[in-house]
Amino acid sequence: MSRPVLLDTDPGCDDAVAILVALERADLEVVGLTTVHGNAPVSETTENARSILELVDRTDVPVAKGADRPLNVPLRTSEHIHGEGGIRGEFPALTAASRPVDAHAARYIVERARAHEGELTLAAIGPLTNVALALAMEPELPDLLDELVVMGGAAFGPGNVTPLAEANFHTDPHAARRVVRDCSPALVGLDVTANAAVPPAEIESLPRDDPLGRSVHEWLTYYDDAQLEQYGIESAAIHDALVIAALVDDGVLETERYPMAVGTDSDIARGALVCDANGVTGDPPNGSVALEADYERFREIVSASIERYLERFEAEASEDPVA
Repeated sequence: MSRPVLLDTDPGCDDAVAILVALERADLEVVGLTTVHGNAPVSETTENARSILELVDRTDVPVAKGADRPLNVPLRTSEHIHGEGGIRGEFPALTAASRPVDAHAARYIVERARAHEGELTLAAIGPLTNVALALAMEPELPDLLDELVVMGGAAFGPGNVTPLAEANFHTDPHAARRVVRDCSPALVGLDVTANAAVPPAEIESLPRDDPLGRSVHEWLTYYDDAQLEQYGIESAAIHDALVIAALVDDGVLETERYPMAVGTDSDIARGALVCDANGVTGDPPNGSVALEADYERFREIVSASIERYLERFEAEASEDPVA
């Protein structure tokens, strides 16, 4: 039986890989994509989500457009990392088949949680504005979900926007604070996702004979040389795909429960994830944090999913007399 998963996302090159892997897995049923500001304004992340679904012929997956700004700070986007419009790649023209549903993403999250009560996994791989709004609409949201898994924070390592803060939490710190405080999430932070990459040799071995192949190559290589040198890695971190790999195989991540909070001031603590590892507050744990990752298993899951999708895409294209 497949596991129902709703992806709250801001595509984004690493988001695109995460979406592709989730769609390819028979053990996951993607019941929708909800979009949020982040890597680009929400109008563009919504178009990007639709474009990915159009590219892989999965317009059966609903898209719900969400928050266009953080709760209480100015909008910040990351086109300088992910490319113009927030994503790289070659996409077909959008059609009515991928048109977003009428419901706002926050409302859609609540609706899907109720429809799959106790069974739905919400994988939030962008800023947490939609999730915080959904929680405001439905305070019982944590009880309706089977699990909330979040790519965000930097629990025991440096941030990538400030010395303390990771991009998703820094972009909307007030939303992150509310969700971490009240939703008992499983956090997959920058300190483990930074090394979640596909080796250059594997990337270069992937076929690039069609738009999907060429797009996947761009998604996997979206860091420029300066960024690779800055982080001391050989290929781009595919942060969000680590969340999907962990849903597929519970041995991918080693986690621990902690009392946690997120900073919301306008200075150095904005978006900083604080884990009380020594129990000095005396507070009970309110979520779990990934401490280690099995990167070899991550690469196996991601690479195998990509290869199967590319093979199927190529086979279907060869059978299409119009192609």
